[in-house]
Amino acid sequence: MRKKANAPSKEESPGLNYHRWIPYFELARATDNFSEANLLGRGNIGKVYKGSLDDELLVAVKVLNLEVEGASRSFDAECRTLGQVRHRNLVKIISTCSNLEFKALVLEFMPNLSLDKWLYSENQHFLTLLQRINIMLDVSLGLDYLHHQHHHVIVHCDLKPSNILLDENMVAHISDFGIAKLMLIDNKSTTSTNNIGTIGYMAPEYGLTRGVTIRGDVYSFGILLLELVTGKKPVDTMFSGELNLRQWVCNAYPTAVMDIVDNNILRIEFTNLQQHLDRMNILHKCLLSIIEVGLLCSKDLPNERLLMRDVVPRLQKIKNGVLVN
Repeated sequence: MRKKANAPSKEESPGLNYHRWIPYFELARATDNFSEANLLGRGNIGKVYKGSLDDELLVAVKVLNLEVEGASRSFDAECRTLGQVRHRNLVKIISTCSNLEFKALVLEFMPNLSLDKWLYSENQHFLTLLQRINIMLDVSLGLDYLHHQHHHVIVHCDLKPSNILLDENMVAHISDFGIAKLMLIDNKSTTSTNNIGTIGYMAPEYGLTRGVTIRGDVYSFGILLLELVTGKKPVDTMFSGELNLRQWVCNAYPTAVMDIVDNNILRIEFTNLQQHLDRMNILHKCLLSIIEVGLLCSKDLPNERLLMRDVVPRLQKIKNGVLVN
């Protein structure tokens, strides 16, 4: 009888450490029957709702649209992946709810929502330079874990601001592993998928070979770095033809970078002119270093890009320089 009592439910996915079992009706109550008022965002294969469970725990409930081709496969892949990873900069899974007509992931709730909302909401929030560096470092640490420290190589495939969530302390957590792929520990191996990435962040080789490697994530990270510095989306209307975000930054690097920097970063108050000149000089050097990392990560040829294990110490050095000054 003890063996039967300890046996996992058939509905549970192997490898997940459940804090609790959450039935469908509790999720419906928690989200006010999946009300639009509780909608946090829409993704490629579903919606995410804010909810309060019966014990008042705040959660994010990711409900899959089962009419989308591959949604069930993505759900199963996400369960397996999230159940195996443990890192400070990755969103934690609390539980799942699954039947023939409904599939959902129950995730920890991030009160400061997504990086995308901080950068582009109508009531625009203000991110300081140090906050942006911290977010970039958090994301690089999460990717470094997925690429180089986990016992399997895990490729995210869709890194972008809406998939970077911020907790109450503004610590960044990578979310949405719906199309993540587990790979053998061999950086040369690839696996293919029919649903890779988002336009603007997607590595150029994905459109040619449909192959997925960790260097595709590095490309997306590089574009994200350039976006955080400039405040420009890679799909901004100003980019057309052969001009894209990376090329625009390249044209300004290194002599005119202050002309393309997000104005919010330049919002610094000074007591006198000399202090202004000193701080602007420090800021200029810092931005040059960040842009350099972004350009190295987003090179067209995958083998010319940095790896995340090399990016982390570069960003840590940049952060230390800002703190010292």
